Amino acid sequence: MKDYADRMTRANRDRSFKNRPPRDASTVILLDRSKGRYHALLGRRHDRHVFLPGKFVFPGGRVDRSDGRIPAAAELRPDVTDKLLLDMKRGKGARGARALALAAIREVFEETGIAIGRPYEGKPTRSPNWKDFFDLGLAPDLSVLHYVARAITPPGRPRRFDTRFFVIDMTETGHSTDEMMRPCDELDELVWIPVEDADKLDTQPVTTVVLEELAERLARDPLLTAPAPIPYYRWIRDRFVRFEI
Repeated sequence: MKDYADRMTRANRDRSFKNRPPRDASTVILLDRSKGRYHALLGRRHDRHVFLPGKFVFPGGRVDRSDGRIPAAAELRPDVTDKLLLDMKRGKGARGARALALAAIREVFEETGIAIGRPYEGKPTRSPNWKDFFDLGLAPDLSVLHYVARAITPPGRPRRFDTRFFVIDMTETGHSTDEMMRPCDELDELVWIPVEDADKLDTQPVTTVVLEELAERLARDPLLTAPAPIPYYRWIRDRFVRFEI
């Protein structure tokens, strides 16, 4: 296996900031299979950001306090919930796993305009973070989320996140990758790029490492249906260490 942890450790990064505990976050690899090669959607962060300015990243962000209470049109698959519960901090249980999944769907909508959901006629949520999504007559569809990786930002960075990486196969959602997408306050450019070419963009090592790990898994299991360990990167004694959960 490639030494992914060593590559992430060797990356230049400013670790002079006051240390703080990582916040729970979710990020999503939107996957397009329609072009003969796997393509992933990445967005460029605005230059004004303190954290990762100008870098290409997957849509994503921190979990909001209200996310775990949002109704869904379809829930997480049990195998995904079980994996998310492993080494979960602060004892949040199944509701915490659900909040991670809902944050992933919300962030995709906020940063790309793509609403991963199904028709919904139930009581609308009061959360202002979800109003625009439910105004479409949809509720989030968590069943299409595949959990594929986890990484915690090293100490000393301006922001720290305990990030879960999900994949959404666009063929499972009914969405076309040619539909209109909109940049947002977080991302000023959105691009579909072959998975193996992502290192040609200005990305963080964790982005290309997760994509390479994903490519290896897709080669073994194109539909991501077989049980598989989740790569988990943590900073221990001045270096990244790769675990499997």
